[in-house]
Amino acid sequence: MTEQQSQQPVALVPAGHSKPIGRYSPGVALSLPLAGKLVFVSGQVATDQHGNVLSPGDAGGQTRVVFERIRGVLRAAGGDLPDIVNLVVYVADVKRDFTEISTVRNEMLGEPAPASTLVEVSRLAEEGCLVEISAIAVVGG
Repeated sequence: MTEQQSQQPVALVPAGHSKPIGRYSPGVALSLPLAGKLVFVSGQVATDQHGNVLSPGDAGGQTRVVFERIRGVLRAAGGDLPDIVNLVVYVADVKRDFTEISTVRNEMLGEPAPASTLVEVSRLAEEGCLVEISAIAVVGG
């Protein structure tokens, strides 16, 4: 593999993943010389491969599904949740759902905790979804 080839982004689409509703990849990996791969995971929501919302009305259940979807994208790049270095969490109602989301997040992620941002939004793109999470990870190296 030449240096030019190693720096081309590669789309990551795990088996069974729901089809994106727009023109984007669930994740993108970029190989970096001596540093492994930088993996960008698009915002994930709690839907199945047919676009049906999973754990409706349950922010904790949806958060667990979202982390499993993120895990699937990272595994497609040869990594897993401990490789995450940055998260952005979008939530429709922080006051109502923060505790459930935070509890699951703390269960799923180890130490050191990744850098994080939590943002309340008026709504998410998928009707019925309460939380969406995007991530950046460094895999290998």
